[in-house]
Amino acid sequence: MSADLAHIRQVMAEADCLYTEAEVEAAIEQIAVAINGELAERNPVVFCVMNGGLIFTGKLLPKLDFPLEVSYLHATRYRNETSGGELFWKAKPEVSFIDRDVLIIDDILDEGHTLGAIIDFCRHAGARAVHTAVLIDKDHDRKARPDLKADYVGLPCIDRYIFGYGMDYKGYWRNAAGIFAVKGL
Repeated sequence: MSADLAHIRQVMAEADCLYTEAEVEAAIEQIAVAINGELAERNPVVFCVMNGGLIFTGKLLPKLDFPLEVSYLHATRYRNETSGGELFWKAKPEVSFIDRDVLIIDDILDEGHTLGAIIDFCRHAGARAVHTAVLIDKDHDRKARPDLKADYVGLPCIDRYIFGYGMDYKGYWRNAAGIFAVKGL
């Protein structure tokens, strides 16, 4: 079933711009500087978390000025109680990261269920160290693990339904040039 494009367009027309494209690009630049300073000698494997991390990863990678391997992963969590929060891999990592540093790049740290599970997976599978970079860290008290913090954070965000730079509204507006909040959400 296709989305109601008139509704999708209206969401963008009425959305509140939380961060402009220039502000997001400046945050990505700051993350790159920090990663270049800390991971340049670590020979990391960089994983883009699909689909949300795609744009952030694409903007960040050319700013990293050291050798690295890139791959992607696509994982979701079953939300029913019988699964225990287990990850469902739509695409598992294809690059070995045993005894390697891993950098996971994702769009947002919201409640942290999926990111936390991916970190645990990488550690259990033999990564020497796991680092995380998120474009947005949403500010609320619903974190799955209050101790879960991203190593590199672009921008803080209020607790609203946001889209742009990889984050979507009903599958749309990942391509929005800025970070926007849906009116009323």
